[in-house]
Amino acid sequence: MSGRQKLKNSRRWVIKIGSALLSEHDSGLNTGLVQNLADQIVALRKTGAEAVLVSSGAVAVGMRRLGWAQRPHELYRLQAAAALGQMGLTQLYESAFKAHGIHAAQVLLTNADLADRQRYINARSTLRGLLDLNIVPVVNENDAVVTDEIRFGDNDTLAALVANLVEAEVLVLLTDQDGLYSADPRIRPDAELIREAQAGEVHLFEMAGPAGAVGRGGMRTKLEAAEKAARSGTSTVIANGALIDVLNKLRCGEEVGTFLASKGTRQAARKQWLASQLQVKGSLHIDAGAARVLMRDGRSLLSVGVTRVEGDFNRGELVTCVSPDGGQVARGLVNYSAQEALQIIGHASTEIEALLGYTNEPELIHRDNMVVL
Repeated sequence: MSGRQKLKNSRRWVIKIGSALLSEHDSGLNTGLVQNLADQIVALRKTGAEAVLVSSGAVAVGMRRLGWAQRPHELYRLQAAAALGQMGLTQLYESAFKAHGIHAAQVLLTNADLADRQRYINARSTLRGLLDLNIVPVVNENDAVVTDEIRFGDNDTLAALVANLVEAEVLVLLTDQDGLYSADPRIRPDAELIREAQAGEVHLFEMAGPAGAVGRGGMRTKLEAAEKAARSGTSTVIANGALIDVLNKLRCGEEVGTFLASKGTRQAARKQWLASQLQVKGSLHIDAGAARVLMRDGRSLLSVGVTRVEGDFNRGELVTCVSPDGGQVARGLVNYSAQEALQIIGHASTEIEALLGYTNEPELIHRDNMVVL
């Protein structure tokens, strides 16, 4: 099955829409396009796929409302524009999805949220919880508070990291261009659209052009995002968001835009990503039954199957699961600290709240954040 054909059966999509598409010179936001995008996402959900939307546009909307023709350079002015614009952006998405009887939720992230393991787990749990509740998460960088030192740099990068966060199979980068061309089509009319390639190929970056005036991104950042997404097994499509029914066309496997395939399987990529994480901070000794279900069934690790805790670790840090014979069975990102784990081991998940007074997750380590060794 070709890469594009796999889009027909993919279950989780991250869809990013850029400022160049969202912006209108008069009103600040292309409301018709946003409503149409919501319609398409609702239709996509009806085919069995889940969708997370990553949306640019807050600064652009704020600029329009303030009457600014040029993007400011001062950080405080950018933050002010983002704070003002985010209000309009949120209201628009809320109304667009409400027309279908669907809730949308705003999630604002910074690079620090995903660099810190505990905050990474928290963000992942929030997004997963929203999807479980059939709510459409609308993610944006928290431009109102972020600084240059901790910003993602562009929402293409943010979208790639969100794809990793929710383990998406597909990342769709919607732009005002039909995809990646062999040269700039505005200068070279004979430039050819690259239909399919491998994410991260060096020659692709030679074809990329600079960013536009409104957004921070450009074709190069999209290629970099595709390369990042591929590390966790996510394939990327760069396509024109103004194309009629573009998401349905992609869902049907049509040759729309530029398809950038990831190397290897998603499972292998996920294992490689986890294997490269921070050093192991501790270990959870598990009983024979827990070891068996981890190795045979690939299930999550529950507190009831843990017999002993070693090390001093925090929520979101990497720990090893050790079988009764002393062998390392798996490693993963733990949902509870060592002190919390000591209180809940040997107990059922339903008892966690009574023991701790709260529940982070029903699992000590979720299977999606675990590698069986």
